[in-house]
This record gives sequence, C-alpha cells and structure tokens, in this order.
Amino acid sequence: MIATLLFVAFLVLMFLGVPIGAALGLAGAACIALANMDTQWFGLLAVPQNFYAGLGKYPLLAIPMFVLVGSIFDRSGVAARLVNFAIAIVGRGAGMLPLVAIVVAMFLGGISGSGPANAAAVGGVMIAAMYRAGYPGSFSASVVGAAAATDILIPPSVAFIIYSVLVPGASVPALFAAGMVPGILAGIALIVPAVWMARKHKMGHLEAALPRPELWKSFKEAIWGLAAPILILGGMRAGWFTPTEAAVVAVFYGLFVGMCIHRTIGLRDLFTILREAGELSAVIMLVVSLAGIFAFSLSTLGVIDPVAAAIVNSGLGEYGVLMLLILLLITVGMFLDGISIFLIFVPLLLPIMQHYGWDPVWFGVILTLKVALGQFTPPLAVNLMVSCRIAGVPMESTVRWVIPMLIAMFLVMLLVIAFPQLALWLPAKLGY
Repeated sequence: MIATLLFVAFLVLMFLGVPIGAALGLAGAACIALANMDTQWFGLLAVPQNFYAGLGKYPLLAIPMFVLVGSIFDRSGVAARLVNFAIAIVGRGAGMLPLVAIVVAMFLGGISGSGPANAAAVGGVMIAAMYRAGYPGSFSASVVGAAAATDILIPPSVAFIIYSVLVPGASVPALFAAGMVPGILAGIALIVPAVWMARKHKMGHLEAALPRPELWKSFKEAIWGLAAPILILGGMRAGWFTPTEAAVVAVFYGLFVGMCIHRTIGLRDLFTILREAGELSAVIMLVVSLAGIFAFSLSTLGVIDPVAAAIVNSGLGEYGVLMLLILLLITVGMFLDGISIFLIFVPLLLPIMQHYGWDPVWFGVILTLKVALGQFTPPLAVNLMVSCRIAGVPMESTVRWVIPMLIAMFLVMLLVIAFPQLALWLPAKLGY
C-alpha cells in the first residue's frame, strides 16, 4: 500500500503543479516516514543522507561545466559563423536552410551537453534567417527543436553522464562513443522530412535570392568553432583528460574564443553567462539529488523486484517487453524531461536489463533516443518550448511539422534495436 502511495503522491503533486524535483523528494520522504512509523524520527534521517548521496558523484561535476559551455558558445557568435560556413557549402535553395539548421545543431552537440542550450544557440541564428527566407515560424521552430534533440546523443551528453552514474558497467567514454553513430543517423533522418516538407509546401521561396557566403572566408571565421569538438573528444580519446576534465577545458576554450578571438564576450557579460549557467545547473542538480530520495524509497519498500518480475513474466518475450518499455517511455516522455525519466525509471529497468542480458551501453543509447524523442514531443517538449519562444509561435502550431520528424527518429531507434552494432561498434573499436 505504501509503495502504491509513493507513485500516487508523486502523480498528485505533479498534477498540482509542484516542480518535478520537489514532487520526487516529497513523495519519497512521505513514504519513508510511513514505512518507519515505529522508529526514531520516522527514519527521516535517511532523507538528507540520500539527498547528498544522489549529488556526491564525480561524473556529475561535468554537468554544470557543459551547461556553462553551452551558455558561452551561445553568446560567442560561434553558431552564426558555423551557419555561414554550412550555407557556403550546401548553397541556397528550397529546403537548404532547414538542412543547415540540423547540421549545425548536430555539430554544436559536440560542444554543449544540453538540448535546450543547443536550441537557444541555433534558434537564435536560424529562426530569424529562415523567417527572412519565407519559412513559417511554426516550421522553423519545429526544425530547430527537433535538431537540438540530437545533442543528447552526440557527445558530450548530460543524459549519458546521468545514465553512467545510475548503471554500473556503462562508462562515460563508452556511452559517448556509442552515441556517435546513432546521433548522426538521427540527424540524417531529420533532414529527409524537413527538406521534403519545405519543398512540398514551397517554403523558403526567398532563400534562393539571398547571397551565398564566400567559402574560404566563412571557413576561416568558423575554424575555432569547428576545432572545439575535436579538442574535447580528441583529448578524451588521447587520454589527456577525463570527460569531467574535458568539460572544464571546453569552458576555458570557449572563453578564449569568445573574449580573445571573436571578441563577442566582454567582462560584463561573464556575470550574465555564469548566472544563467548556475541557474540551469542548479535545477538539474536539485532534481538529481531529490530523485535520490525517491530511488531510496523504491529500494527500501521493495518495489523494484516485484515490478521487474511482473514485466519479465508477462509472457511478452524479450522484444515484446522492449516494445512495451518504449511505448511506456514515449508516453512518459510527453510530460517529463529526459533527466527525470532516467532518474525515475532506470532503477526500475535495471533488473529487466540484467534479466535479458542486454548490453548496458546499448540499452543506454536506446533510452537516450527515447529521451531525444521526448524533447520535441508536445505537449511538454523542452526544446520546442525554447524554439517556440524564439519564433513567437504557440507549441500547438508545430504539431503538423513535428510528427514526420518524430516518425523519422523513431525509425532510427528501431534500427538501433534491430542492429545493436550501430551503437556498439565504435566503443569496441576504440577499446571501451
């Protein structure tokens, strides 16, 4: 009964508008107290212990740093220079600007670890450019919101860092390598419907009349941005620094580019950048720490094993169970952000993964693909919220454009399920 109350209390608090982190912590603390009515302090001394335990993990240090990197590159003008370079390569024409938006978002995925930060950086440049070229605001917001979802697949990724903390046997470098090929496939899958819809509905008719940037000049301007993922990922592969240290290196590199090379960031801007990154990091870390209380409640109340046993013995078989989990997470992903999904469901899914002998790295990529889908699935889609705010359009106006791109990324997820080596080949090749 107390276990049922844990989920009921969480859902009721969510529907009452309580923030996700507070709902997790309050529901967990209430159930700890009910389960320990006959002990001193009702067992609530476990609450601060698990609050700290949820937060005190070395890989989590990378999260505020990668969030800060996203803020720095958002203000440094790197995104605008990458857009000019991409346009110089692919040229002008119907459907070319959506293609450029997706490619640039994928590239920035190798710099910042946050989907909303990516949506802000790309959207700030591309939505205005697409508007001038004749694309509707709702379509532009849909393309940018979907493109930014590739950010959590292409390393570095905040989602992979959270997953590595929750799942033993899934290291951050292995997950980063595993996300590369599926992330590129997801980007290509988004390009196809975006370009097709633009041409079918004759959008961007003003695009061909706009001037094409000079290739060599735009390359020289974009070279510092192009070098960032090489420095971050190459340094990790060469063993120069860990993923956590790579985040710190990326911060100083971004500041150097913004303050010394492009001169778009001044000393006065640093306070704003640090404040924005601090606020976003605090929200993420608070949710992580409060979810530690919820996870402790799940384990002490003995919820995990019965739920896992019921799913395993449902008679659906291995792939039936996998499809059931994906449908469940797709539904949940419409209402919760990716980090919350990982923190709530990974402890429940871990025994199922172990029962079927699924590779923890491959399973992490599948879950992250699902989270990527959720980032641009209405009604609560964090990336779409950002891009719709920039475009000045309501989220409901994006549904008709978002659905084909959701289907395209869902097909990529099915491909990775059918062919696990799409995720596991690169980690094996790199020795992870």
